[in-house]
Amino acid sequence: MLFSVACERNKRPILSVLETWLPAEAAVLEIGSGSGQHAAFFCQQIQGLHWQPSEQAGAYNELAAQLAAMDRGSLAQGSELAAPLALDVSQPLQWPSPRFDAVFTANTCHIMAAAALPHLLAGSHRVLKPGGLLLIYGPFHDGGVHTAASNAAFDAQLRSRDASMGLRDALLLNEQAAGLGLAHLADLAMPANNRLLIFRRDA
Repeated sequence: MLFSVACERNKRPILSVLETWLPAEAAVLEIGSGSGQHAAFFCQQIQGLHWQPSEQAGAYNELAAQLAAMDRGSLAQGSELAAPLALDVSQPLQWPSPRFDAVFTANTCHIMAAAALPHLLAGSHRVLKPGGLLLIYGPFHDGGVHTAASNAAFDAQLRSRDASMGLRDALLLNEQAAGLGLAHLADLAMPANNRLLIFRRDA
């Protein structure tokens, strides 16, 4: 079974943010659901939540098997955890129809190529309802300035493994989002020198 230590560490702090920012009975698309731990936990904790997991083709089968084995009786009242979608953010036709109150993604930006980030932002804008939220969790730097030595070391480790990976510039991400109709609302400090960036789709 898939298991992410990072998900276990950050799920409750992220839950607190979701409970504060999401509307009642929100429909949420998760990009890069990985082990499915976030999807399961949030649906167990938030009543009326409608969560749509997704993953790239290479990891889709493992995620689907993990979620299929889950005890659906543990979900909070009125919550729904959908079967996952196969989604590559750079492929516009793979994105679902526009109907979501929020798009959520955790620890994906530093793994995907920098060239994929505008696709993530543009796709999120397309599927969000007017006023919907994009929430991006992970480690970031600001114009090359890291918030912690551990983040700088992590960035170097990622780049040594694959030159296309690495921590992303939150300031540049904010500019790209604004150009696509996603206004930057908040930059929240999270555990282990991570941040949660929140954007709102224009009307």
